[in-house]
Amino acid sequence: MVAGAPIETVAIARGRFRAELLTLGASLRMLEVPDRHGNPANVVLGFANLENYRGQPRFYGAVAGRYANRIGGARFTLDGVEYRITANDGANSLHSGPLGLDQQIWKITARSTESVTFRHVSPAGHNGFPGTLAVEARYTIEEDGLAIALSATTDAPTVVNLTHHAYFNLAGEARGATILDHLLRISSSRTTPVGPGLIPTGAFAEVTGTPFDFRAPRRVGERIGADDAQLRLGHGYDHNFVIDGAPRCVATLFDPGSGRVLDLHSGEPGLQFYSGNHLAGGAPGTSGKTYVTRQGLCLEPQKFPDSPNRPEFPSARLDPGESYRHDIAFRFRTAESVEQAFGQVMD
Repeated sequence: MVAGAPIETVAIARGRFRAELLTLGASLRMLEVPDRHGNPANVVLGFANLENYRGQPRFYGAVAGRYANRIGGARFTLDGVEYRITANDGANSLHSGPLGLDQQIWKITARSTESVTFRHVSPAGHNGFPGTLAVEARYTIEEDGLAIALSATTDAPTVVNLTHHAYFNLAGEARGATILDHLLRISSSRTTPVGPGLIPTGAFAEVTGTPFDFRAPRRVGERIGADDAQLRLGHGYDHNFVIDGAPRCVATLFDPGSGRVLDLHSGEPGLQFYSGNHLAGGAPGTSGKTYVTRQGLCLEPQKFPDSPNRPEFPSARLDPGESYRHDIAFRFRTAESVEQAFGQVMD
C-alpha cells in the first residue's frame, strides 16, 4: 500500500464530456457522458472515498502494468535469465503483483483544461521485473470521448504490457443496475482458452457455436450462465479475445436504456473482456452505493496474457532505444436502436 503520499485529483473537460483523474495509479475516477437526451452521467465505477483506492484489488480505472493481466507461475525467462516476479494471484502474477503501477503515485507533468499527462519511473527489480521503466499516460478529452496515450522506455531488456482498467456501466454508475442487458460486439473469431488460475493453455479456440461469439451483438448476460468449462473457470467472462485483423474499433458496447454507445479503439492484438464477476462486497462506490456483482465490465485492450512464457503469442519485449506506445480511445455516441448502434461503426 502507498502510505502517506496524498492522492491528488484533476479534472479535464470538453463540451459535454468531463473526466476526473487521480495521481494514484493515473486512475480514471469519473467520466461523464451524455445520454440520448443530452443528460450527463458518470459511466465508470470508482470509490467515494479516495483512501479506498489504496491497496484495492479491483484496479478501478487504473493504468495496469508493468505487465497487465496474468503471468503464469510468476516467472518468465528473457535472454536465458529467469526472472521470478511477485505472485499476488495464487501462484501467478496479476497486473504485475502488489504495488504495481495502479498503486504508485504518478507525477503530473503537463496539464490543460482538456488534457493531463502523468509520469512514473518504475525502478529495476520492482516486483522482480528487469529494467528501469519510465512510463507516461496522457488523457485527452476529445470531441467524442476520451483518448489515452500510454508510452514507456526502458534501460534494459524487459517485458511491457500496459492497459486501462476502467469498469463501464453505460446506464450510469449511480443507477445500481448490472451490465447484463448491455449489448456487446467484439471483432474476434478466436480466444486464448485458459486452464486453472486463468492462465492461457497456449491454444487458440474458435468462438463459433460458443458463448464467446460476440461477432454479432449479444446481450452480455445472454449466455454468461451457460454450461461451459471456460465460463466456469472464469466465473463468467474473464478471457482474452484475439482481435481479427487490425481494426481500429475492436469492440462496441450499447446500453438500450440510455442510448449510450461506446466504441473502443486500439491497435493491440488482444482484448480482455471481464464481466465484473467479483465486484460485490467492496467499499461504497462513487455515488455512495455499494456495487453488486456485474455492475460494471472491463474491455482491456492489451498483449495476450502470459505472453512472456508463450513464444507463439505476440511478443511483449521492449529493448533499450525502443519506445512502447499504446493508444486507446473511448469514443461515445448515442443510438435509438440496436440497428443504429451497431450499423454505423466505421473501421
